[in-house]
Amino acid sequence: MKIIVAQIGPREHYAVAQSLYQQGLLAGLITDWYAFSGKKPAALGSFIAWFLRQLGGLGRSALAARCEGLPDDLVHAFPLRSLYWKWQVRRLSRQGRSHEAYLKTDKAFATAVGKLPLPPHQAVFGYSYASLELLQLARATKTFTILNQIDPGPMEFRLVSEEMTRNPGLAGLPQPFPSAYYDRVRQEWALADVVLVNSEWSREALISEGVEPAKIEILPLAYEPAQNLEAERRRGNAAPGQALRVLWLGQVNVRKGIHYLLEAARLLEGENIQFDIVGPGTLLSTALAGVARGVRFHGAVSRDRAGQWYGQADVFVLPTLSDGFALTQLEALAHGLPVVATPNCGRVVESGKTGFIVPARDAAALAAALRLFVHDRALAPSMAPACRAAVRSYSLDAYGKRLVEIIRKRRQALSGKR
Repeated sequence: MKIIVAQIGPREHYAVAQSLYQQGLLAGLITDWYAFSGKKPAALGSFIAWFLRQLGGLGRSALAARCEGLPDDLVHAFPLRSLYWKWQVRRLSRQGRSHEAYLKTDKAFATAVGKLPLPPHQAVFGYSYASLELLQLARATKTFTILNQIDPGPMEFRLVSEEMTRNPGLAGLPQPFPSAYYDRVRQEWALADVVLVNSEWSREALISEGVEPAKIEILPLAYEPAQNLEAERRRGNAAPGQALRVLWLGQVNVRKGIHYLLEAARLLEGENIQFDIVGPGTLLSTALAGVARGVRFHGAVSRDRAGQWYGQADVFVLPTLSDGFALTQLEALAHGLPVVATPNCGRVVESGKTGFIVPARDAAALAAALRLFVHDRALAPSMAPACRAAVRSYSLDAYGKRLVEIIRKRRQALSGKR
């Protein structure tokens, strides 16, 4: 069995393609942009590499979009079209038309993939919103199809919209429901032989939207920690008077629950605690006025600098309203950081052992969990060994074996029906 993987961006650090390649099952990886080693394509690659180096952090991220575990000859990308697609997304998003932008670029990508002379394969693996045209072609040839749902779908949009409507001072009013965008994913659900989700939260969200429960499989994301994480650790046992450093890393927006963290910070204003908010934000300036002392916004950072922030922190926080999984949880645990998260995400935290689970939309519960670390400065370091150990079950090898097991089981069941 050979499998084609099609994805936009370095999603999950190319874990699916890499795990399939390790098992000899990858027919090819097709993506929008890829930082080839320089041999493919030669002249064009050199020019684009030079151009990207002029862009600073954004360029560094683009140049890092490659997987060292994959040979270049198994990868196909659309470098020039990719630049146009990214420009189109940025242009329309600035006009408040982000879902329209993604609808256009997702369709363009999937159509381009479908026009390629694909290598021999028996299955295709695509990601939600950017696979419809490929799934339609696969269905016509009775090729087995796997759709990886990247988020909890329309339910998440409605949940966040309700939160924004109740709190318009945070990020303004929500956009209208993007019916065309979600109609596309509903067609993908219908065409796919199996729909992969990465958490129970996402599974329940899709079932609420009408996806057949029997079609859904849960497969948490894979994560392989770097070898030098210990060297990145800069926080040992707390010195007398040293503030507890709490890290937020990711999009600073309503969906991630940033306003509940800011409220928790106000409840903890008398404590010896510092909040480092790292990531691009979409909140209104008025929402950031008068934040508690000890809250510091650092803006977006490139992926290669994220480790520095994990290394300086004591605790990681994720008060998300809705996330399919949130890979940052695993990154934090790998650095030995206990995580305070909500259940509206992939469940990787064992409460009391590798951090704490608190209810979503509950600033008081979030503050209470963080206060435990402030008052017992040995608590976070004592959890570090369990945090690092917890990451091992999410290895790339374990992920790949489970993925292949799902595909083989589902193909066999389907062949029996056909």
